[in-house]
Amino acid sequence: MQQRRSIKDHRSEGALFRRRALVGFALILLGLCALVSRYVYLQVARHDEFVTRSVNNRVKPRVLPPPRGLIYDRNGVLLADNVPAFRLEVVPEQVKDMKAMLAQLGMVVPLSQDDIDSFLKQVKQSRRFDSVPLKLHLTEDEIDRFAVNRWRFPGVDVVPYLTRNYPLGSLFAHVVGYVGRIDADDMKKLDEASYKGTTHVGRIGIERSYESVLHGTPGYELDEVNANGRVQRVLETHPPSPGKNLYLSIDARIQKAAEKAFDGRPGAAVAIDPRNGQVLAMVSVPTFDPNLFVDGISAADYHALLYGPDKPLFNRAISGVYPPGSTVKPLLALGGLELGLRTPEDTVLSTGVFYIPGQKRGYRDDRRGGFGTVNMKLAIMWSVNTYFYKLALDMGIDRFSKWMGRFGFGKPTGIDLDNEAAGVLPSRAWKSKHFRQPWYPGETVIAGIGQGYWAVTPLQLAHAIATLAGHGVPYAPRLVMSEQSGENNPPVPLVNPPTGPSLVTSEANWNTVEQGMQMVVNDPRGTGYGLGKGFPYTVAGKSGTAERYSRTTDAYNTNKSTAYLASRHRAWFEMFAPAEHPRIAVAVVLESGAWGAADAGPIARKILDAWLSTQKDPPPDTPLPESRTKAPPPSTAPAPAPTGATP
Repeated sequence: MQQRRSIKDHRSEGALFRRRALVGFALILLGLCALVSRYVYLQVARHDEFVTRSVNNRVKPRVLPPPRGLIYDRNGVLLADNVPAFRLEVVPEQVKDMKAMLAQLGMVVPLSQDDIDSFLKQVKQSRRFDSVPLKLHLTEDEIDRFAVNRWRFPGVDVVPYLTRNYPLGSLFAHVVGYVGRIDADDMKKLDEASYKGTTHVGRIGIERSYESVLHGTPGYELDEVNANGRVQRVLETHPPSPGKNLYLSIDARIQKAAEKAFDGRPGAAVAIDPRNGQVLAMVSVPTFDPNLFVDGISAADYHALLYGPDKPLFNRAISGVYPPGSTVKPLLALGGLELGLRTPEDTVLSTGVFYIPGQKRGYRDDRRGGFGTVNMKLAIMWSVNTYFYKLALDMGIDRFSKWMGRFGFGKPTGIDLDNEAAGVLPSRAWKSKHFRQPWYPGETVIAGIGQGYWAVTPLQLAHAIATLAGHGVPYAPRLVMSEQSGENNPPVPLVNPPTGPSLVTSEANWNTVEQGMQMVVNDPRGTGYGLGKGFPYTVAGKSGTAERYSRTTDAYNTNKSTAYLASRHRAWFEMFAPAEHPRIAVAVVLESGAWGAADAGPIARKILDAWLSTQKDPPPDTPLPESRTKAPPPSTAPAPAPTGATP
C-alpha cells in the first residue's frame, strides 16, 4: 500500500525560523554589547593605567645616585674625592640560572668570593627588577673582555659610577674615615628612597658622623629602551642634589708633621685652637690606607689590620685611654687657687716621701731626698709629687672630681666623631658603682698626680689643656669648620660657641699656673728645658710619665735601661703657645716612652714648629723676659733634677 506523503506547513516553518533568528540575533547583539562594554571599560575607564603600562614597556626609570660631598682641609687641600669608575651590575629578574651565570661570568671577569657573597646577600634583600652591583672598580681589560661576551649574559651590564678616593691615604684615615659597600644590614637602617642607587655609606670618621650631610638626594632619568632593554634615548632627566662639601679645621701640613714626628711609634697627638675649639691636627699611629675599604677589603687584608700587634684600626686619639700622669698637675694647681686652698706663695716641704697623717705608708716623690721647700710655680716646674699629694688631700675627692670634671674628664668631649671614649675621672661615685667599695684617702693622694683610677684620651687632655690655655673658657672640640652647598657657593662657617663660662675667676691665678708651665720648658731646672729654644713665641708646657710598675718596684733604680722603662711607661707632653695669648694647644702620648719630656716632648715641639710655618709674619726670635721664665730657688732647694727625670 503506498504511504501518503505529508504536506509541508510552510507557515509553521517560517514562524519557527523567525523565532530562531530572533534568538540568534539577540544573542549576537548581547555578545556585541558585552564586547563593546568591555572595550569601553578598557579604553576609557582604565585608559590611564594601560597607557602607563604601555609606556613602561618601552620607558624605564633609572635612579641617578647623588655625588658624595667632598672633604677638604682648612686650606682647601682635597682629602676625600670622587673619581669615575665602572662596575658590573645584574638585574636578577633577567637571569634564569644565577649560579650558572656567575660561574660563566667568572671565567670572563674574575670574581672573588667576597664579591659573590656580597652580591648574593644584596639580591636576597632587593626586588628582582632592581639592578644589584656585582663587582666594583673594573679595570679596562675587564671592561673589554666583558664587552666582547656581553651577548652571553642578559641582565648583566657595565655601569659608570663615582667611587671614593682618599688622595692622602693613611694621613687622615682615622679622622676622615672611609666609606664601604652598603649591605643588607645597612639597608635596614637607611632610608631606602634616599639611598636608591647608592652603593656606599660612611663607616668611620667624618664619613660616618656627617653621612646625612655628605650623601645628598638621588635624582632619576627616564630612558627609552628597546625589546632587549638597551637604552635608545633619554626622555627626561631630574638631576640629583649632591652632598655638601666639608672643610675641616685640620691643617694638612701640621697633620703630616705630627705623624712624621712619631716615626712609627704607637701613640697619638691632638692640637686644638683654644680660642674656638677647632682641631688643628689629630694623629693616631700606626694608621692604615682607607682606600682598601672602598671597594671591599679582602679577608686577608682585613684580618691583618684587625689583629695586627699595633692595632692600626684603633683610633688612639679618641678611643685610647691612658693614665695622664703629671699632666693634670697644672689643672689641679689652678683648682687650688680658684677654690681658695692655696696662694701662689704657699710652700710645701718635699722630703722625698709624703705621709698621710696617721698612716705609715709613704708616697714617693721623684727625687730621692725630695726637692726641699717649693711654692706652686716650682712645684709645676719640677713636677713635685709631694706638693700635689697634699693639695689633692686638702681638696678632698669630692671637690677634686667636681673641679677636674669641669675640664671635661670622665665624659666624651662632644667632638663631631663617633666612638669617643668617656675615660675615667676618679670619684667616690665611680668607685662605688664599679667596685662597691668606699673611697680611701690614699686613692685621693695618687689621683693628685694622675695615677690610680685615672683614664683619659689624648683628645680629652688636649681639650683640657686648650681650656686652660684659653683662660678657662671651654669649647667643644670641632673638626668640621664649614659646609659648602655647591661649588659656586662660599663655605658657610659653623658656629661653635663656648660650652660654659670661664673656669678662671682671677687672671692672677691663671698667670701663676701659666708662668709655672713656662718654667717647665724655659728654666734650666725645668723637666722640659730646651723644648722652647729657638721658638719665636713663648712656650708653656708640662711633662707626664704614667708609670706602670707595682708599688714594690724601686722607682729610684737608675740602673734600669731606658728601653726597660719605655716598655713600662706612658710618656705624655702638653704644650701651648704663645704662652700669654695661646693660639694652639697640643697633647701628645707615646704608648712606650721612658720619660714624658724626653720622648713625647720633641713630638709636641715639632707640631708647634709645623704650626709656626703656617702662620703669617711670625715674630722675630727674641730673648724671653727673665721674670717670665725663671724664679729664684729657695735656699733649701737641692741641686737641679736631671732633665726628664720627673713625670
